[in-house]
Amino acid sequence: MSIVKIEELTKKFGDIIAVDDVNIEIKEGEIYGLLGPNGAGKSTMINIMCGLLRATKGKVKILDKDINEHSMFVKKNIGVVPQNIAIYEDLTAYENVKFFASLYGLKGNVLKERTKEALEFVGLYDRSKSIPKNFSGGMKRRLNIACALAHKPNIIIMDEPTVGIDPQSRNHILKSIKKLNDMGSTIIYTTHYMEEAEAICTKIGIMDHGKIIAEGTKEELEAIVTDKKRLEITVNDIGKVEIECLKQINGVVDIMVTSKKVIIDSKKEVNNLEKIILYFTQNGFAISNIESKMPNLENVFLTLTGRKLRD
Repeated sequence: MSIVKIEELTKKFGDIIAVDDVNIEIKEGEIYGLLGPNGAGKSTMINIMCGLLRATKGKVKILDKDINEHSMFVKKNIGVVPQNIAIYEDLTAYENVKFFASLYGLKGNVLKERTKEALEFVGLYDRSKSIPKNFSGGMKRRLNIACALAHKPNIIIMDEPTVGIDPQSRNHILKSIKKLNDMGSTIIYTTHYMEEAEAICTKIGIMDHGKIIAEGTKEELEAIVTDKKRLEITVNDIGKVEIECLKQINGVVDIMVTSKKVIIDSKKEVNNLEKIILYFTQNGFAISNIESKMPNLENVFLTLTGRKLRD
């Protein structure tokens, strides 16, 4: 089931096209990663989905409802974790979550219970009575997430929720996202960190200059870059390596020999590691190190855009 459907979405600011004819379909239960450098159009598209901006052209449907025709329904069914922390630093953590949850119509015991559950989920219930202005950056980010979760939305939009925080808080947030997904939430996740997208996203869209330039699973995107895998093997007696013998191994397509390493490119779909290692061991070579050099999202992004994600 499609839980988010974006069709021919365009947003112009004067002569500037921020979002350019974008089409995206997000299935229920996905963690959809939206990657792109600053200025790619990610935040503009999210603001349209949240009802903060109106599109110049195109449609956005959430839970099969047009966001313009059913704005209140849509807003009740999404939770938004903005890039800029949106909490009241002079209210307690408990008061913050309770306030934001009440905006979705929660009242009485249900409001109290959901507030408690949200704080427990992000690991801040023991700091319920504390004032956030005394929190670390990571704790503020976690409180920001709790405020977006208390009403139990079907869709959670997270716009770079780990920017500028310590590794421990980042790991806590990433584990929480996976747990939310396991509990049935569909998540849209924008990030500047490739390793985060690789770790948690089930589908990824790469955005640049307002367009989705590539989309798919991590493996599908990596296949865009190459259909090969690479092994770098460090051995003794490097001069005795017989390149022609290695080339006879099924799947091997190219071999390079440096002063210390044998670099072997093979077809990605062929499992020949055992035979390659067997060549070296049977011929008396001592292997000191083996590294697998597979393409990653960083390679994909650099190949498609010619620049780093954080540009």
